[in-house]
Amino acid sequence: MIGKHGITVIVAALLLGSWSVLAQSQQVSPLGNSHSPKQPPGGNPGGHGGPGGPGSPPGPPAPAFGAPLSGLTSAQLADFTDGLGDFQEVDTPDTGLGPIFNNTSCVACHSVPAPGGGSPIFETRFGQLINGIFDPLIALGGSLLQQFAIDPSAQEIIPSAANVFAKRISTPLFGAGLIEAIPDATIVGYAALPKPDGIVGRAAMVVDVTSGETRVGRFGWKAQQATLLAFAGDAYLNEIGITSRFFPHENAPNGNEALLEQYDAIADPEDAIDPSTGKADIDHFADFMRMLAPPPPKPLSKSAVAGALLFLSVGCATCHLPVMVTGPSAIAALDHKLVPLYSDLLLHNMGSLADGIGQAAAQPSEMKTAPLWGLRVRGPYLHDGSAGTVDAAILLHDGEAAKVRNRYSALPSTLKQQLLAFLDSL
Repeated sequence: MIGKHGITVIVAALLLGSWSVLAQSQQVSPLGNSHSPKQPPGGNPGGHGGPGGPGSPPGPPAPAFGAPLSGLTSAQLADFTDGLGDFQEVDTPDTGLGPIFNNTSCVACHSVPAPGGGSPIFETRFGQLINGIFDPLIALGGSLLQQFAIDPSAQEIIPSAANVFAKRISTPLFGAGLIEAIPDATIVGYAALPKPDGIVGRAAMVVDVTSGETRVGRFGWKAQQATLLAFAGDAYLNEIGITSRFFPHENAPNGNEALLEQYDAIADPEDAIDPSTGKADIDHFADFMRMLAPPPPKPLSKSAVAGALLFLSVGCATCHLPVMVTGPSAIAALDHKLVPLYSDLLLHNMGSLADGIGQAAAQPSEMKTAPLWGLRVRGPYLHDGSAGTVDAAILLHDGEAAKVRNRYSALPSTLKQQLLAFLDSL
C-alpha cells in the first residue's frame, strides 16, 4: 500500500526528475501496474520534461502549452492537426448549432493559454435540492442552462422550481489523453487505500455511452465522463447544440418540444460520420484531446523545492496525488507513462465548497479532485471561479479537506509562500 513514505518517493522523484527511481519503487506500485513506465531517451515520460535523473544529461524540453505529445507518429500528428482544426471551427445554424447553446466552438471555452486550455467563461447549472436529494429538472431543461439561442423566443431561463444554482468555469484539457489512459483499476485501487485526516474519496462509476460499459469517470468537475469520445459528444450536444451518434436527441429549450420543432431544422444526428475518414467531428475532437501534451513544468526554485515538501507534510498530496501511471496503449506516447497530474481523480465530500449539484455518480456534496498541473496559467480558481488567488482557493477547501486546509492556514506566511511557489511551478 502507498503510505507517507510512498508519497515522499513520488515527490522526491518529481523534484529530482528521477523517473527511474520512481518507476522502481515498490511503495508506489498501487498507483500503476506491474510494468515499469516506458521512457523516451532523456527521461521525458509522457512528453513531460525533466532530467533523466542524477548525473544524466537534461532531456529535451517539454512540449509547450497546446503542442502535441512527444513521440507521436506522422499519422498521429496528422490526426492531432485535423482535430485541432475541428476544435477551432465555428459552428452556425446551418451546421447544426443550437437551437440553444453556450458557445459556437470548442476553442471558445478552451483557449487559455493555448487551444485546449481552460478559460474564465462560466456555464450555469441548476436544479432542485430537497432533503439532500437533487432533481436536475430535466423536463424543464436542466441541469445545464444554455445561455444563448438562435432565436430570442427560444432563449432558456432558470425555472422557478430551481432552488440551487452553480457556476462552473471551463476545465483545461492539457494531458487529457494521459488521464484517459490511466487504468480504472489504478483509480479504484487508490480509493480503497486508507487515508489520514478523515479523507475517503470514491471512484465515480459511470456508464460510458460510447461502449455501454461501466467505467471510472474522470473528466468534468463531477467526473461525469470516462472517455474523451464521450466527453466530446456530451460537450458538442450540451454546449454547442449539435447531436451525434452517441447523443442523438436535441435539447428542447426549457423542455419545450414545440420550440425545438420550430427551430431545429437539421436532421439528427447533425454530426455525421464522414465516409472518407470514418470519423465525425466528435472523433476529431477526441483525437486532438487525446494527443494534447500535458502542461510543461517550470524549473523549480529553492523556495518551490521547499514548498514541495510542505505540499506533502501539510497533506495536500493525499487527494492531489502527484503521479499515476498509464496502462498499455496502442499509442506509444501514452503507453505506460508517468502522469504527474496532482489528482486522485476521486469524488470527495467537500462540505461548503461543493456546488449542490448532483451529476452522474456525484452527489451534490461531492466534487472531483481537480488536477493541479498547469495551475499557474489558470485563474480564477475553483469550480466556480470564486477564488481570485491560489491561497484563497486553498482556504475555501472544506469537508474532507478541512484538516489539511487548517494546517495550511496555520503555516507562517513564509512557508505558505514556499508552498505557493511550488504550485506555481506545476
